[in-house]
Amino acid sequence: MTFYSLLWWVFAALAFGGGIGMVAGRTPVASLLSLVLTLFSTGVIFILLGAHFIGVVQVIVYAGAIMVLFLFVIMLLNLGHDYQPDLRRAGWIAGASVACGVLAWLIMRTFTHETTLVASGGGMTAAQAVEQHGAVGAVAMPMFNEYVVGFELTSLLLLAAIIGAIVLAKRRI
Repeated sequence: MTFYSLLWWVFAALAFGGGIGMVAGRTPVASLLSLVLTLFSTGVIFILLGAHFIGVVQVIVYAGAIMVLFLFVIMLLNLGHDYQPDLRRAGWIAGASVACGVLAWLIMRTFTHETTLVASGGGMTAAQAVEQHGAVGAVAMPMFNEYVVGFELTSLLLLAAIIGAIVLAKRRI
């Protein structure tokens, strides 16, 4: 095992643990900090895989700017004083079962298949896309051509969340 693959596994475990901590957090601030750990780990994984621009954007935009925005919304709504458990026992059991199943499937798929980053529908591999369009273009071309609807719906969802937080906060002022 090389040093890079060891680092990949360490940050993949941190990202997975941060995701579990985000869902299992007792307070919104604890969940937010776990989400920051997950996004930072994902950024490091991108850097380890050679996508330096995407990794830096992941850390700066998501782990930095968006998480600060979420923290201000949490502070604005004063959501840090809820001491009720987030999920009941049955929810924990169901969530853990699904998470273990997905993790087992991913591990099995990792060790049994030759993996490529694109589906086998005649698309180009990641190396061919990087050679043809560059590192940024290899991500930007599919994002703004094939997945533009999902990209725009995500931006509308974030806008609706911000407007909803402001409307909820205005009632208390």
